[in-house]
This record gives sequence, structure tokens and C-alpha cells, in this order.
Amino acid sequence: MKRLEKAYAVDAIENGPEAYAVLVEIACSRSSEELLGARKAYHSLFDQSIEEDASLNIKGPERKLLVALVSAYRYEGSSTVKEDEAKYDANAIKNADKNKLLEDDEVVRILATRSKRHIQEVYNQYKQNSSKNLDEDLETTLILKETVQCLLSPEKYYAKVLNESLKYCADEKTRKALNRVIVTRADADMKTIIDELQTQYTVSLSKKIEDRARGSYKDFLLNLVARGN
Repeated sequence: MKRLEKAYAVDAIENGPEAYAVLVEIACSRSSEELLGARKAYHSLFDQSIEEDASLNIKGPERKLLVALVSAYRYEGSSTVKEDEAKYDANAIKNADKNKLLEDDEVVRILATRSKRHIQEVYNQYKQNSSKNLDEDLETTLILKETVQCLLSPEKYYAKVLNESLKYCADEKTRKALNRVIVTRADADMKTIIDELQTQYTVSLSKKIEDRARGSYKDFLLNLVARGN
């Protein structure tokens, strides 16, 4: 976890629901080993765990999910997913009270501990047995929708975040995501995100940065994009 990423994590924990998506990104876009490394780095810098800080500072209904996400170590070893278990989990989410999803222990358990391959199969099973996709059915609970999207297709999730941040009508909070995504993904999956942004939204990230940013900040972003591409 880079120093700036640690700062983003602290900001997300301290500044409430509008920033919680950052914790989802930290927990869900990484492999289990990468998340474990990020937790160790956070602890070495602040002499306190990210789980402790999240549990202490997050007061709303999102706390259970977010603490579980940053605490979990997902098993990612096997390429085989048990269809019956995925079907059971899909039904558990489908039958949960849609007004209390963040309080549902089963929903939190599934999203925080199941492997990404398993959650993909849960998504498939949910789609087969429902009139909607799983993330569509979570529309009223944005943080759950973002969790599912970030777990299954981080490049699509980040492309969407970037596209929103580059709109002229974007508010200050949304615009800040441009810097965050580029800084945190430059050495990870920037190329796939750039390709997805172009495919889904016909947006050239470098050209948009040229249009929107100025001076040394523009150069900083373009250098990171070039390094990741």
C-alpha cells in the first residue's frame, strides 16, 4: 500500500459514507495476498490496524460490511466452484430483506469471504433465478452494488468511476476520483481500465486529461497513465 493509498484509506474511514467506496476498492480490487500486504503496511505506518480504525470510526449500517471486507482473507486457490453452494448463496441474497441487506450476516459473509470465482458463480445463479442481475437488484444499496462490481470486474468498475469523474458536470468529490484511480492503479491494471474506458464510453483517458487538467498536475497524471499503459 503506497503512502497516498494509506491517506485515501484514512480519509475514507474518517469522512463518512461518501468516501466508503475507497475502502471497497482497497478490499475488493486486490488479491488476498495484496490485501494482506496492504493491511500490514497500514499497521506499520499508523501502529493500528485498518480493521480497528474502520470498526472504531464507521458508525453507520455500512460498518459490518466494510470491516468484514478489509479483514477478510479470501481463498482463491481452486478453479472449481461448487454449483450447489453458489446456488444456496444466490438464494440467500435473493431472499434477504432488501431494506436490511447491510445488516444481514449471510449477505456480508458471502461478499466478504467467498472467492471471486465463487461470487461470479453466485452472480450467474442469481441471474438464472431472478429477473435481474445481482448488482441491479442491489441498486438501492449502493455500497453493495459497488462491492459486487469491484469484485467481479474491477476494470469496468474503475472505468465507470473515471468516466463520471471526467464529466464537466461532476462535483468536486467525483472529480477527485480521477487522481485516486490513476494513482492507485497505475502499477496494477491501468491498461485494462484504459481499454475498458475506451470500449464502454468511447473516452480516451489521455485526451480527457489534456482537456481537463493544467500544468504540473496534468503532467503528473499523464506520466502515470503512460507508465501504466
